[in-house]
Amino acid sequence: MEQKLQSLPAHKNIALVAHDGKKAALQLWCEKHRDSLSQHTLYGTGTTGHLIERSTGLKVVKLLSGPMGGDQQLGAKIAEHEVHMLIFFWDPLASQPHDPDVKALLRLAAVWNIPVACNEVSADMLLSSTLMNNELERTLPDYEKYLATRQLDL
Repeated sequence: MEQKLQSLPAHKNIALVAHDGKKAALQLWCEKHRDSLSQHTLYGTGTTGHLIERSTGLKVVKLLSGPMGGDQQLGAKIAEHEVHMLIFFWDPLASQPHDPDVKALLRLAAVWNIPVACNEVSADMLLSSTLMNNELERTLPDYEKYLATRQLDL
């Protein structure tokens, strides 16, 4: 597939998601990094967004709960270039009834080339990166070209 360049802005829209077994860890991580996170716009799935907002005082754009469609809402925001980074504390030791939604969310993050952290250490590294508060160029699939080739195949 053809690629094109697009920049991630210096002020990022960050999605915050956590499975039930990792909500407390994400909440503590957000409390620890409150000052850094306050420089960006935060999005969260239902319960996670409420917990973070209540414990940190940070404003969180709250979507539906993950199993009720929040993961898919975030996926749409990634595909529409509204979310620039995903912090997703997932629980590798627990079965998740909405696992297909979670995989779809991670797949979209990979397709649209946004940074993803799935645990505290990777989230620390992303947030402390010198690139975090700067514009960052990324390659994206050229969707218009993709559509044009698909129409030729029909």
